[in-house]
Amino acid sequence: MGKLVMKLKIFSLFFLLSFFEIAVAEKIYTSDKHSYSIETVVDGLQYPWAVEFITDKKILITERPGYLRIYENGKLSTPIKGLPSVKAERQGGLLDVVLDPDFNKNKIIFFSYSAGNMFGIGTEVASARLVNHELKDVKVLFRALPKSKGGLHFGSRLLLTSDNSLYITLGDRGEMDRAQDITDHAGSLIRINKDGSVPENNPFAQNSDAKPEIYTYGNRNMQGIALDPITNEVWTIEHGPQGGDELNLMKPGTNYGWPVITYGVNYGIGTKIGEGTHKDGMSQPVYYWVPSIATSSVLFYSGEKFPNWKGNAFISSLKFGQLARLEMTDNKVIKEERLINGAVGRIREVKEGPDGFLYILIDDPNGKLLRIKPSD
Repeated sequence: MGKLVMKLKIFSLFFLLSFFEIAVAEKIYTSDKHSYSIETVVDGLQYPWAVEFITDKKILITERPGYLRIYENGKLSTPIKGLPSVKAERQGGLLDVVLDPDFNKNKIIFFSYSAGNMFGIGTEVASARLVNHELKDVKVLFRALPKSKGGLHFGSRLLLTSDNSLYITLGDRGEMDRAQDITDHAGSLIRINKDGSVPENNPFAQNSDAKPEIYTYGNRNMQGIALDPITNEVWTIEHGPQGGDELNLMKPGTNYGWPVITYGVNYGIGTKIGEGTHKDGMSQPVYYWVPSIATSSVLFYSGEKFPNWKGNAFISSLKFGQLARLEMTDNKVIKEERLINGAVGRIREVKEGPDGFLYILIDDPNGKLLRIKPSD
């Protein structure tokens, strides 16, 4: 009898512990429009920077130290072979990755990374075919010039649009005045064709005193870019200094002001940067954050899993580990809500999966890909 009682106690304890684990795993977060839970898809990632879905069960992930992997059937692959040489220094490394719209037929991917030579480091973008866990026919499509020393502000988010344009966000490389120089790629939004050629209708394509790939300039460090699926307009997120992160609607040939105008100040000492917050001929942000939330990516949600969030912009935050959800009307932000609020760590990217769920990458030496699911 005593042994039976003991077994029952052990079983009860096991049941309670199992129930407790499930309860913890299914913590419910609340927001104005939806309740949601967060679950781990894969962990053990080294500073993951970008995620791209081949299918809802086959996922490409970049790791900043220079690894490209596939997560499939519950397993994380060994690094894919065939990458060009990556210079992983401070903020640099292997960065964004996107699929060609015809990937199922041509197996082409596009990726950004920092590369070095005798003059320094700079952002480069290449295409390749992903075949049997190896990159084939690697072609460098763009090199940010001039290269320079230091490991700051590479930008490097990529966006493909239906007109076969490839947009590339670039930072000022920590040398702010370069963003106002159109003979220099730094601090600009780049637009090229998928084959690396320059579109004839680029704003500076016929200007011999400018880099023809430049689409906009006066940008500090754009780490996010997205297409509004309703209006087909291109938006970027700009990581500001101490304060002054920006959401911008990108218009060809526009000067976005950095470092002449900004809502931020110098790190630590808090002194003024430039001439103020406004100047004729320089564009104002659609929205900005003071203090800075350290913006790192942006998307416009178009899925069905969160119907009350459809059309909202989501901006990931490194500093506070948040998602900023923006409700917008006529390209103006009418409401902001902060989600997650540091519960999972520094958020490097927010992405919508083909299944309609939201996914977030956690920037950490033991980084994770997490899935956000509705709990309504």
